[in-house]
Amino acid sequence: MLQKLTAVVTSILALTFATPATVAWAALHSDCNQLNDPDRRILGCTSVIERGKQAKRRTRAFAYYNNRGTAYLMKGEYDLAIADYDKAIALNPKHAKAYHNRGLTYGKNGDYDRAIRDYDKAIAFDPNLAPAYNNRGVFYAEKGEYDRAIADYDKAIALNPKHAKAYYNRGIAYREKGDFDRVIADYTKAIAVDPKYSMAYNNRGTAYAKKGEVDRAIADYTKAIALNPNDAIAYANRGLAYRKKGDKEQAIADLRKALEIRPSDQNAKNNLKRLGAMP
Repeated sequence: MLQKLTAVVTSILALTFATPATVAWAALHSDCNQLNDPDRRILGCTSVIERGKQAKRRTRAFAYYNNRGTAYLMKGEYDLAIADYDKAIALNPKHAKAYHNRGLTYGKNGDYDRAIRDYDKAIAFDPNLAPAYNNRGVFYAEKGEYDRAIADYDKAIALNPKHAKAYYNRGIAYREKGDFDRVIADYTKAIAVDPKYSMAYNNRGTAYAKKGEVDRAIADYTKAIALNPNDAIAYANRGLAYRKKGDKEQAIADLRKALEIRPSDQNAKNNLKRLGAMP
């Protein structure tokens, strides 16, 4: 079992300077720019937007709408996110990152065609925006257009050779085309860039398993589990690999662990039944 494609979001820092006119805004700007707490970010950006309206300050308003949209996106409130990106684009029609982020929101909402159109616009305004190529590739892949996806991942990597997610996503596309040697090569590159990329270890393990290299697969699943002990998919995959080796006891242990982490895992249940280990 493979783990999923990954897309990325981009933010804009709405910079402030410590003049007497802006010191009172500093805390609000800080909240609007911070990345960890979407609720705090929404409150900060909303306050800055409202105060900006009162003061008729529009020069950076597009950044505040973009950043608030990103917070809504993080919360899964896609309609509110799209509304804010629409406002950011209306204020700055060449705002590549707002098109980028609106495209991601459309894609997460299952509207892949609109997502791709927004990435077309983002790339037209900023041809060096590597995440836009990566994300457009993700949504081409979701549509089953793997060659177009690979072309976009190639471009993302050319622009940023340390783009671990682009290597990871290209590996998934090559897997769908049945090219497991390239799959392994791409996951190896993703891991070289980000040695803690647990999903890359899991997916490389699956490619090794497809090639019959079971010991290498087990080693990769074990590394994925070490990095993420709650990775039910890696436990289930390692259980299947142990089953191929004839180690029924370890296979049952791993499949039970996968089911403990994710009780709804029907594949784990089915495989335990095949091993005679379901009550």
